[in-house]
Amino acid sequence: MCYSAQVWQAYQDYVRRFGAEISIREFVELYASREKGAKIKTAKAMDDAFLRAGTPETSEIARSIEAWNTQQASELEQLLFRQRKRLADAERSLRIKSTKKALDDQRIATNKIEWAKGKLADLRRTTLEDRDRRIFPGVYAPVMVMEHGKRVIKPMRYQCRPAGKPAFYDEKYPGTYNARRDNLEGFWKGQFGHAHGIIVCDAFYENVSRHKVEGRELAEGEAEENVVLEFRPQPRQDMLIACLYSHWKQDGEELWSFAAITDEPPQEVAAAGHDRCIIPIREEHLDAWLNPDPKKLSDIYAIFDDNQRPFYEYRMAA
Repeated sequence: MCYSAQVWQAYQDYVRRFGAEISIREFVELYASREKGAKIKTAKAMDDAFLRAGTPETSEIARSIEAWNTQQASELEQLLFRQRKRLADAERSLRIKSTKKALDDQRIATNKIEWAKGKLADLRRTTLEDRDRRIFPGVYAPVMVMEHGKRVIKPMRYQCRPAGKPAFYDEKYPGTYNARRDNLEGFWKGQFGHAHGIIVCDAFYENVSRHKVEGRELAEGEAEENVVLEFRPQPRQDMLIACLYSHWKQDGEELWSFAAITDEPPQEVAAAGHDRCIIPIREEHLDAWLNPDPKKLSDIYAIFDDNQRPFYEYRMAA
């Protein structure tokens, strides 16, 4: 399963390349709900795109992001103050006598101080890095869909909750950030052939067992070890990843969410120890993909079969 990917986060990129429009209402509501306390996760690159936009239509979004960043910085600084005091108290106690509590406080405070300093540095950093575009399940990203004959960009959570299903499906089916091709007419029948989108991605990440990456069996007594691999197409290129999405509504709540479709892996991905792979579609099929005909599912499968087929080079993820 594609548990993480490095995707386009700036809506302006979709506007320039695909002539898409931004759906302002959904972005305004997303950031406003986070500011009010909703547990919304966004990538730094998506936030920064709005901070740098400088347009009247995105000014309210930028204001929400700035308020959120200010609040986060304040909370991190308070955390640093508390943990530095905890560390100083622990080290003072250790000079007198070594105790388990003092040693634990020293270790925990040191770790929390480093974590908070890193978060503050990321919050204040103005130069973007590749990791700022990376999404994980539960994180929102721009997704391109078709509405009224126009390509439109909406913010969606990377873990799809099918319309009509109860909210507890997020916990009951935690793997719904991916949609298996062999289950599109089963679990995903409400979305497949009806609600298609794409994200643009130039790398994806997979959890695999170390011994599989190394092409060997587990040694006697050896515990299985997980490693994360980064896969990039060669030559490097942007990939249009086929996705399904859902607009979920219930009791006044609203959620836009999506899942990336996965298929059997190409040989080099399988050789690295993983059994699924996202599907990059060709750009000439984009409108056909975004405008599906549920009565012609064979045409949709044909888009999958004629997919963009790069060679994926992999390495251990940082």
